Amino acid sequence: MKAIKKILIIRLSSIGDIVLTSPILRILRNFLPDSRIDFLIRREYTELIKFNPNINNVIEFDTSQGLKGLYFIANEIKNNQYDLILDLHNNLRSNYIKFFSKAKFYTINKRTVKRFLLVKFKINLYRDTIFAVDKYLETIKFLKLKNDNKGLDLFYTDDIKLKSEEIIKHLLIQDYDFLIGVAPSAKHYTKIWPAEKYIELLTMIIQHFNAFVFLFGSQNEAEYINQINNAVKTKVNKNSIVNMAGKLSLLETAALMDKCKVIITNDTGLMHIAAARKRKIVAIFGSTVKEFGFFPYGTESIVVENNNINCRPCTHIGRDSCPKLHLKCLNDITVDMVYNAYKNILNVK
Repeated sequence: MKAIKKILIIRLSSIGDIVLTSPILRILRNFLPDSRIDFLIRREYTELIKFNPNINNVIEFDTSQGLKGLYFIANEIKNNQYDLILDLHNNLRSNYIKFFSKAKFYTINKRTVKRFLLVKFKINLYRDTIFAVDKYLETIKFLKLKNDNKGLDLFYTDDIKLKSEEIIKHLLIQDYDFLIGVAPSAKHYTKIWPAEKYIELLTMIIQHFNAFVFLFGSQNEAEYINQINNAVKTKVNKNSIVNMAGKLSLLETAALMDKCKVIITNDTGLMHIAAARKRKIVAIFGSTVKEFGFFPYGTESIVVENNNINCRPCTHIGRDSCPKLHLKCLNDITVDMVYNAYKNILNVK
């Protein structure tokens, strides 16, 4: 086999999918310590891999430049003359780039037909649940490399760690017995457990466990999450919960998650960040299912889901509305179900 000196990993987006590439980067680096490993990613997600020691070079793709930007990136990749390209995205852009490069490539098998049949016709041909990590690793099976089962990686600097410690210091968190993180929103409507249920849940946890709650999310989610924050404050000590949505970068969020005993989250990118930091996770799943391979990976977790409806899954990524107009996949998940999962994962009463 020709020596592999230059490797390109393509995964353009999004948060969780990018974090889930970390095991293949680690495994390749251990197997090929002297090889160059580059990573092609959309510019807005670069933060997630910029401090990863298993990567030599990050190539940023600015999608705002349209076809011109795609052509420019494809030319750059071609000129780099990679020995191997691993396409972990497998979409129109990544396919164009790898074919244009003239390099040897392997592409992730997304099980598209099986996924389509399960979503559209509820025909389940999945024999086993294959995590996204293992689908990525299938692209290097020709190297006979196995999963090292060390979970996900996400790296940040000492400066980011220091900022999280400063936040902790100014909030007088030492007065509380439990520090928990909560990600109550998501990009898609069919992944968001109702706000009123989060309000009831967090009120119970704060009152019964003398807990302090960090609410996490993006700038786009900040207003919605603040409604939860304000409602909980009317029921408990207002100093026991704080909305950090839109105030932190992704890596700053990860650093603050490191201070939490557990993360309660919807099926979202922040769930995978919490998994990469080896946090205990209670994950609430709505319209998606484990067969798609995106449950919490490599850390202790409890997934709360409704398996008693025949319309689930209705999507593999999430939807902006419920096609049945009832959202039973999430509405039928009770506060007690999530509260009990919280107690079980922390082994408390």
